[in-house]
Amino acid sequence: MLHRWAADLAHLPLLSGAVPAVALTAAAVVTAVLVVAVVHRVRRGRALGTVFGPLSALGLVASLLVAATVLTNLTVTRYPTVAVALGHRPAVQTEGAGRLIDVDVPGTVSQFAARPATVYLPASYDAGESDLPVLVLLTGQPGHVVDWIEGGRLAQTMDAFAARHGGAAPIVVVADGLGDTEANPMCMDSDLGNAATYLSVDVPHWIRSNFRVSSDPRAWAVGGYSYGGTCALQLAVTAPSVYPTFLDISGEDEQRRGTRSESVAAAYGTDTPANEARFERRTPLNILSRTSFPDSAGAFVVGADDEEFRPQTERTYRAAEAAGLDVHYSELPGGHSMQVWAPALEQEMDWLGGRVGLLD
Repeated sequence: MLHRWAADLAHLPLLSGAVPAVALTAAAVVTAVLVVAVVHRVRRGRALGTVFGPLSALGLVASLLVAATVLTNLTVTRYPTVAVALGHRPAVQTEGAGRLIDVDVPGTVSQFAARPATVYLPASYDAGESDLPVLVLLTGQPGHVVDWIEGGRLAQTMDAFAARHGGAAPIVVVADGLGDTEANPMCMDSDLGNAATYLSVDVPHWIRSNFRVSSDPRAWAVGGYSYGGTCALQLAVTAPSVYPTFLDISGEDEQRRGTRSESVAAAYGTDTPANEARFERRTPLNILSRTSFPDSAGAFVVGADDEEFRPQTERTYRAAEAAGLDVHYSELPGGHSMQVWAPALEQEMDWLGGRVGLLD
């Protein structure tokens, strides 16, 4: 019975409202009790060294860690269950489902030190299908490629798409555009690393060299959420012949590491007028203001309650529309979290499928 209870607990949905609420409430209660005990002891003149016993100190730290972990999970939604949080990927049992493989994509030209990527191969690929279209997906920051696999339900979304369309589905490569979970190279070539060259040169070349994919640029798309959404737009306007189709989910209106001054200094060493102008020329809004993209298309999706990112996504959508791109915009219920990002990919798959040649 104990084993069964533990198994059930491990597969409780962390994305539901009940589990986070219970965890946060429990953490808050434990923290409050311990803090009150500390204050009470201090007021009674107890020395600070005797305020915390080993167990109370451990309890306080544990409760704070639980609260921080649950809040992070609510924002990124990386772990849909406790089992996944402990490293156990959910098994896909559906007949005809695709498969996931982890691969190293070297930064041959860029010298960018990327972490391993994850590739979704549809069942049709293993059945011998060739010249398949490609979707490159990018994560937020902080982030890891597993975020698209777990919280983002990538395999489930692609399998469902294939089931609706006679087995047709793209090869999806979740590439690392960061280099490290906390890194932020702003998806450009700079002192922080050549992230743009990695994603627009190294990644496509490696994919073409290792899989039976289409050589037609019209069959290639790039997408992402938050940092990845901003990056998808950046790649679409700086390398439109590589990625003429993009999906910008909850992206910003320009690459950022803090303020504009801090971003310029991080990219080029110092915030000088020359470096400011250099940085400005690489922002999506600036590029869209001086260039037209008649052969490109994009989708912009954002959470209706995302007060920080929604105005920025709207701004880039309007700029893309003015630049002649074939674009559309939509809002989904929710804020800046995977509760928007995963459904956004599901929502846009038929449009993406049409753009890359899977659907008539």
